[in-house]
Amino acid sequence: MLRTLRYILLATVLAFSASEVFSQAADIRGLHKVKKKETVYGIARMYDLSEAQLIDANPEMKSPDFKLKKGTILRIPFPKTETAAPVVAAPVVEKHPANEFQKRPIRLGVMLPLHNVNGDGRRMTEYYRGVLMACDSLRKLGISVDVHAWNTAEDGNISEALNDPAAARCDLIIGPLYSKQMAQLSAFVEKHDIRLVIPFSINAPQLTTNRLITQIWQSPNDINEATIRHFIEHFRSYHPVIIDCNDSTSQKGAFTSGLRRQLEQQSIAYDITNLKSGEDAFARAFSRTKRNVVILNTGRSKELGVAFAKISGMTHTESDIRVTMFGYTDWLSYTRSYLDNYYKFDTYIPSVFHYNPTSPATQRMQQKYRWNFHADMQSTLPRFALTGFDHAYYFLRGMHKYGRDFNGEDSRLGIVPVQTPLKLERYAGGGLRNRQLLFIHYTPAQLVETIKL
Repeated sequence: MLRTLRYILLATVLAFSASEVFSQAADIRGLHKVKKKETVYGIARMYDLSEAQLIDANPEMKSPDFKLKKGTILRIPFPKTETAAPVVAAPVVEKHPANEFQKRPIRLGVMLPLHNVNGDGRRMTEYYRGVLMACDSLRKLGISVDVHAWNTAEDGNISEALNDPAAARCDLIIGPLYSKQMAQLSAFVEKHDIRLVIPFSINAPQLTTNRLITQIWQSPNDINEATIRHFIEHFRSYHPVIIDCNDSTSQKGAFTSGLRRQLEQQSIAYDITNLKSGEDAFARAFSRTKRNVVILNTGRSKELGVAFAKISGMTHTESDIRVTMFGYTDWLSYTRSYLDNYYKFDTYIPSVFHYNPTSPATQRMQQKYRWNFHADMQSTLPRFALTGFDHAYYFLRGMHKYGRDFNGEDSRLGIVPVQTPLKLERYAGGGLRNRQLLFIHYTPAQLVETIKL
């Protein structure tokens, strides 16, 4: 009798246990084996769960002694918005609500060399200060940003930054500055679904496959090709005159040779003259019926000064010769010396930025920089603090308004950049890259206009 009762009790316990296991199994969609460096937050996001949902499915995680280790097996539950039972049409679960960043702060990470050891560190520190100024401006609009920064020096190990739990919680990371850090950082943002913005000139082959990456820097070759294309469009009715300036150190040969090829393919007649030519021979290269657009094959200030003097003398003698100058981004550094000539000769300068010291917005930014950091911005072109401000303001404002799916259409944001406009395009099915080019136009009416192309 006692043995029979024992069997009945055992059967009852087994039945109860089986029922409990079956109930748990109905709520579990699978198991996850923890890999090295994975976090609770990262695993939860991987399966569209909250941390609380993941922990509830694994009660042992609630223990104060619990540590997430490589090899740990975790139960992965169905999200609360889903059911384990088969249904005709499963409910659509929005991975990232459109208003996610309107309900909580955007978590921003900055991974750049932030130190005072060399030029890289000082420039990136100024850039980072511009990022902070952008966050301050956004705060006044009711947009909250949590900022974490890591000093990822060239001789450092970026793994130290990536191992910080705060890194995996970021929504947006700006960096890195060095190509050798790209592989790790690209894999990291892909794993944790973090948007990555590369602000400067590094080799990032991951851009072709990782849709989370945006690279703002444009290569000299890309800029040359875009400049030539827009030159042909803008100056099709002009007569091009290329001036050989006899500069053996010039780096502009790729541009002028590429321009000549395109002019010939488009059947646009042009002339070549030499800065050392006599006045008559020099003037013969210029049209009297069309407006001439002049291109030098050097970006140096010395030769530019000689060219202005020579062209000025020619147009004074022959008033029917009309001249427009087409320059290089380097010329933006020479405005103190040649501003009057830029105006006089209707000058166009191609660039990916425009630092305008007379702009009220630029003056306000420089004043605020002095107040906040008790120093002036470095006298570089472009200004790094303004670049940092424009980059951070653009992406944070876009993400706040449109969520994680913000695709870089600045026309929808109504943002007027201080110095650095952006135009992002999808690259080879991977990430986004900046394709913005400007013509800075110095008009004879002594106005400066920025033409977005």
